[in-house]
Amino acid sequence: MTRYAKSGDLNIAYQVVGDGPFDLVFAPGWVSNIEYSWEEPSIRRFLEGLASFSRLILFDKRGTGLSDRVSDDKLPTLEQRMDDVRAVMDAAGSKRAAVFGASEGSVMSILFAAAFPQRTLALVVYGGFAKRTWSEDYPWAPKAEERQKFFEAIEQGWGGVVDLATLAPSVADDPRFQDRWATYLRRSASPRAALALAKMNTRFDVRGVLPAVHVPTLVLHRVGDQDVNVAEGRYIAEHIPGAKFVELSGVDHLYYAGDVDELLGEVEEFLTGVRHGAHHERVLATVLFTDIVDSSKKGAEIGDRRWRDLLDDHNVLLRREIQRFGGREIKTTGDGFLVTFDGPARAVRCALASCNNVQKLGIEIRAGLHTGECEMIGDDVGGVAVNIAARVLDEAKASEVLVSGTVRDLVAGSGLRFDSRGKHELKGVPGEWELLAAQSA
Repeated sequence: MTRYAKSGDLNIAYQVVGDGPFDLVFAPGWVSNIEYSWEEPSIRRFLEGLASFSRLILFDKRGTGLSDRVSDDKLPTLEQRMDDVRAVMDAAGSKRAAVFGASEGSVMSILFAAAFPQRTLALVVYGGFAKRTWSEDYPWAPKAEERQKFFEAIEQGWGGVVDLATLAPSVADDPRFQDRWATYLRRSASPRAALALAKMNTRFDVRGVLPAVHVPTLVLHRVGDQDVNVAEGRYIAEHIPGAKFVELSGVDHLYYAGDVDELLGEVEEFLTGVRHGAHHERVLATVLFTDIVDSSKKGAEIGDRRWRDLLDDHNVLLRREIQRFGGREIKTTGDGFLVTFDGPARAVRCALASCNNVQKLGIEIRAGLHTGECEMIGDDVGGVAVNIAARVLDEAKASEVLVSGTVRDLVAGSGLRFDSRGKHELKGVPGEWELLAAQSA
């Protein structure tokens, strides 16, 4: 549940999740939205990981997300943002907490740990920087012209996929991640606010504060980070007395992209002394992905309100079919569903019925299915089989239920018919895969 803490005249949105033995305040980067974070599967998994070993306190910094907005000529100082953290901690009943800052959030977290050691159990920095612009004595940061290009990208592209190729190269070509990233940005800040905050962040320089941090500190940085050079993480660790530095594998700057388990494991071990790791149940399942064909175009044609109503009708209809055929809804993907079934024939029939029935709403959907071993991660699902099903969906046409050859082989004798669509190379999946369009008996 989202609540509000009063910080001066402003209201700061916060949440408390989990009931672990110590408090952990997570300070996000540039912009955020604590409610949409739980709708974004990758962020939700990361936050659930933190909440599994702590009492997790989340907040939207002033000017972003669900917190009060600020005028562009009165942008928040680092001191004001520290006041916001204290206000949130007070409202949450937290006298002392570990503070975890990611990206731009690391700057405020470093300053908070130095200024309020009596309220800081420990400091964790991920993808952090001490200074955001280049200088001879800090040569890893972007130069002024590079930052200007970023500002222009915000002005010209807000509402779309801004800077994802730099922030998360491993998923930058994934259409679903692109859509979710664009939605996250829109819900986190307006274009004008995003630009103003980006310019404000460019002025940060906390190099002189680093030696004044005297709490246990862990600095984490992915070695191939394309946005903040790994040398900047090393610099922070070298200048905070006794800090531990860990280089993580990967190229992503976003904390919820790449190997999240590796990141969470390091944080858990540092703060608790134990790393439980990811122990996930593995099961054989048929994975179904659906999405609405030309959803962006349809939404633009009918307007936001009518599109929302249409999407609600679509969700009701698909959920009815999912329940009828014994599927397990894992999550919605904005304009579609991820569902698992313990029987492939039921999965195919659910997809066929759904494709047929949504046409009365004036829309078409498509579906992709694959059967394979999956990792059950709490209420989520992962593994190669999920990735393959998603790539099968990418190849499906309007009102088409496309399945892998594995599904076809497993439903022999079911009465279902299949028309071959030939062999395909699926992005990120080795080899060629025979795909087939399912037909009702």
